[in-house]
Amino acid sequence: MHNYLDFEKPISDLEGKIHELKKLASEDESIDTSEEVGRLESRVREAMVDIYSKLNAWQKTQVARHPQRPHFVDYASTLFTEFTPLAGDRQFSEDAAIQAGFARFRGQPVALIGQEKGNDTKSRLKHNFGSARPEGYRKAIRILEMADRFQLPVITLVDTAGAYPGVGAEERGQAEAIARSTEMCLGVKVPIVSIVIGEGGSGGAIAIAVGNRVYMLEHSIYSVISPEGAASILWRDSTRAKEAATNMKITADDLKSLGVIDGIISEPVGGAHRDPNAVISAAGETIANALAELSSRSGEQLRNDRRQKFLNIGRNL
Repeated sequence: MHNYLDFEKPISDLEGKIHELKKLASEDESIDTSEEVGRLESRVREAMVDIYSKLNAWQKTQVARHPQRPHFVDYASTLFTEFTPLAGDRQFSEDAAIQAGFARFRGQPVALIGQEKGNDTKSRLKHNFGSARPEGYRKAIRILEMADRFQLPVITLVDTAGAYPGVGAEERGQAEAIARSTEMCLGVKVPIVSIVIGEGGSGGAIAIAVGNRVYMLEHSIYSVISPEGAASILWRDSTRAKEAATNMKITADDLKSLGVIDGIISEPVGGAHRDPNAVISAAGETIANALAELSSRSGEQLRNDRRQKFLNIGRNL
C-alpha cells in the first residue's frame, strides 16, 4: 500500500475501494468484480493526472519528501555496476549520509557521490536522514580529488534537507567543509553531472551539485533553505511554510525558467514513487546524454565552463 499525501485523498479513497473489491473476489470466486475494478482504476488514473498536473510548490515539496520515493541506493544499484563505496574522510570518521565511491556507468568508469536518507527507521538513523556532517563533505572532496587524478567523470545525486546543524558538526568545521567541497567541484577538470532526485537543501546540496550539467526530477525541490525554515525566519511562524514555498521559487519549473538548472527529468504520473524503475531509467538516459555531450571537451574547458555557468546565474533576469 502507498503512503498517501494529504492532497491525494481522492486517490486514496478510490484505491481503497479497489483493494476491498479484489479482496472480496479472492475470498469468493463466484463474485466477479473485474468490471467495477477496471472502472475504478480508470478513475484513479484520471484523478492522478488531474491532481498532478496542477501541484503547487508546497505539494511538490511533499512529493519530493515522500518516504517511498527512490533514494540514492536505488539509483546506485540500478544504473551502476561494480559500485565500490569508500568510507571515511581520513581525518575524523565515516559519515553515512554521503555515499561516495567508484562504479561503472554503462561500462564507463565513473565517480559516484550522493546523499542517502534511508527508507526505514533503522536506515534513516544510520544515514542521519541524509544530513551530512563535515566528514561527509571531506569524504566527497577525497573522491573528487581521485576522480580528477584518474580523469573519471563524476555523477552526483542530491537528496538532502540540508547539512547537519548539530554542535559537533559546527565544532568540526561544517561551513568550511561545505565551502571546500564546493570549491573542489568548481576546480576539477572532469565532467560533473548532478541530479536533484528529491530535496536539494541549502549548502548541504550545493556542496556536491556544482556540475557542468544540473538536472532536477519533475517533482523535486532545490532551495537555499527549507520552506519551514524560511517561514520561521521571515514570519516567525513555521506553519506558513506553504506560503514560503510559493514565494521561494523552489520547483523544477521555477529553477529552469531562472536558468539555475539545465533540464527537468519527467516523473511518472503520481510521482517517482509510483514507478521507480521508469524514473531511474529516465535519469540514466539523461546522464548518458550529458556525458556524451561533455566528452569532447578538454579539462580546462570543462572547468571554465562550469565556473562561468555559476557566475552567470541571475545575471540575465
